[in-house]
Amino acid sequence: ALSPPAALRRAPRLRSLPSHLSPSRVSPSLASRLRAVEGDFDPDALAASAAAAQSGSPRALLAALYKFTRPHTIRGTVLASVAGTVRALVDTPGALASAQWSVMLPRAALGMVALLLGNAFIVGINQIFDVELDRINKPFLPVASGEMSPRNAWAAVLAAGTLGPLIVYHFFPPLLFKLYMLGWTLGAAYSVPPFHTKRNFVTAGATIAVVRGFLLNFGVYYAVKDAIGAPFRWSPKVAFVARFMTCFAAVIAVTKDLPDTEGDKEYKIDTLATRLGVPVVAKWATAALLANYLGAVWQGLKAAQGTFNLWPMVGGHAALGGLLAVRFRRLVRAEFNMRDVKLYYKHIWDNFYLEYVLYTLI
Repeated sequence: ALSPPAALRRAPRLRSLPSHLSPSRVSPSLASRLRAVEGDFDPDALAASAAAAQSGSPRALLAALYKFTRPHTIRGTVLASVAGTVRALVDTPGALASAQWSVMLPRAALGMVALLLGNAFIVGINQIFDVELDRINKPFLPVASGEMSPRNAWAAVLAAGTLGPLIVYHFFPPLLFKLYMLGWTLGAAYSVPPFHTKRNFVTAGATIAVVRGFLLNFGVYYAVKDAIGAPFRWSPKVAFVARFMTCFAAVIAVTKDLPDTEGDKEYKIDTLATRLGVPVVAKWATAALLANYLGAVWQGLKAAQGTFNLWPMVGGHAALGGLLAVRFRRLVRAEFNMRDVKLYYKHIWDNFYLEYVLYTLI
């Protein structure tokens, strides 16, 4: 872990790539596929990007900043915001007709910006303090690869970590500011010593489940209700998605470590994958997600008539559970090859995104 002064004094260095991904060992067709899965990369392209960024290319620096924000997490934040907004408007009779859009749309944009800044702060500070670990586990990340200097990384993190709270403090209710700062604090403690809660799989899982599963979904719904002047009530649909996505985020907290066992073992990061092995954790994580989907189907079937829209609640969750099972079977047939493990982890995120589509329909 690097304190800010030490990080600013230390120049980035581009470590050699893993031998199995050296340019001479990666065919063009395979390289094309690798670029589609975060966690794998084209070694030649990575080296060229790092060199361009270190030479001061504005385009390369912007690309590094984009990678620094971890786009797959941004997609989840944007989808949660859009789905929560749609759900709150649909749940409030007359809201669409009576809404003051000239006031609501700028406020919604500010809320989205604040959430994306919070997202960037959390994932960014993790890359700063985990740079040595990332050089083993995630050498494609911009700080680890040398595409982004420690100075620029700290500037981005400090800007995001300051502007996000200021926006929420000035434009949103006190409760939302408190919830935002709770997520901000938990996200920082995840990576920053002496807390570094990611070093223990229980605290790491709880952090991700609370922040991405509960705080994000509850906060967006509450903010929209406040903006349209409607009282907040726990509707069955909101309660369902808060519970479902908290469980889902807890599984993501476990499966995110599946591709990282080599570096985690070297740096003594305590994860279920390092304790039990990748196949065991992948099987149990899949079982947990399938149980989550079965619970959704059961809740849809047992709920009072009119509580949920039956086809998306029952049929949609059954379809996503079936899709997950098919993809897991492919992983088993591949004998948990690390490239396929990374692809399976991407598919878990795909299901996570699709859940927000169902949220607007149930």
